[in-house]
Amino acid sequence: MKAIVVARPGGPEVIEYVERPDPIPGPGQVLVAVAVAGVNFMDMGVRQGKFWDEFAYPRPLGVEGAGRVLEVGSDVSHFVPGQRVAWVYAPGSYADKVLIPAAALVPLPDGIDDRTAAALMMQGLTASHFATDFYPVQAGDIALVHAAAGGLGLLLTQIIKMRGGTVIGRVSSADKVAATKEAGADYVIVDVDGQFAEEAIRLSGGEGVHVVYDGSGPATFEGSLDALRVSGTFAWYGPVLGGPGALEITSLPKSIKLGYAVYGHHVRTPQLLRAHAAKLFEWVLSGQLRVRISAEYGLEDAAAAHTAMESRTTIGKLLLIP
Repeated sequence: MKAIVVARPGGPEVIEYVERPDPIPGPGQVLVAVAVAGVNFMDMGVRQGKFWDEFAYPRPLGVEGAGRVLEVGSDVSHFVPGQRVAWVYAPGSYADKVLIPAAALVPLPDGIDDRTAAALMMQGLTASHFATDFYPVQAGDIALVHAAAGGLGLLLTQIIKMRGGTVIGRVSSADKVAATKEAGADYVIVDVDGQFAEEAIRLSGGEGVHVVYDGSGPATFEGSLDALRVSGTFAWYGPVLGGPGALEITSLPKSIKLGYAVYGHHVRTPQLLRAHAAKLFEWVLSGQLRVRISAEYGLEDAAAAHTAMESRTTIGKLLLIP
């Protein structure tokens, strides 16, 4: 089988395209032929050596994808060879074959193609968690969404709008405004220096926003605090870009609620994983949720995909095609 690994921590130059033995499914495991793998910021962190210390080098890459079942191990009753499936977390998904616990798979309905599924799983389930679980958006709520033109930001904006919320999207350049508005954002702030809070407060009628979704790292942390109204909620995510450092809890302003929003808590059982994934598929099939794919790369070009993602110039999702 062909796979992408990293030889050591570093930049895109440490990515290697290698041949590995085909894995054999054991009890409770499924061998899947990968049709499409999703590229995520988490993959950057793995490449940089920030995560997955339990894996020796050369270390695998990728967690998300869609494909077709090749073989099943013993004790697997829900999946059969030839069945189309998708997954949100299976280390080593940058490959043409991957071994996955059956509990981590979801069946794909006929109306959802492989590219859409692979572009939807990680960012769609994360957006679902943010807007329906971590902070259940209510009609009339005003949300500030950072990186609003990214794959996650576009999906999050649409889910907030479905729930009756107002979205203020923050983007890093003017060429991302149109895509953000197309996803439903009511207002878009173009900002690269972290000077967005005053405008977000103005756009929210002078009170500040009800919730901020911020995965942009330490550069935006203080501004996000400032943009919140009294008793607002700060949903922080995205450890790849770094955290805000030590916090004195008594210094937090305006009785805000601050938390680290982790998508895994949204899908902590196979039943929740399949239920929330099915809801995403339902939204796509009904036309309520649109998935935007920015670019596709061959598996062997994974380094180029990482370079593009780190440039922060892409709009929507990046995919790898084995």
